[in-house]
Amino acid sequence: MSKAAWLFLCLTVMTAVLGMSTSSQDARTTALITSVVFGSFLLLTLIVGRRIRFDPVLR
Repeated sequence: MSKAAWLFLCLTVMTAVLGMSTSSQDARTTALITSVVFGSFLLLTLIVGRRIRFDPVLR
């Protein structure tokens, strides 16, 4: 996985844990929506990372 994918994975997990641990309904909703956004960015970086491959035999 790329560094960007790791970053989005960490951000997704951190915001999901934050959303589950807060008691305020507004903060919980905001954190979970942010977690979904970071999760979609994670999915996008994983898809883009699979399409662009390095070919060491370019001449």
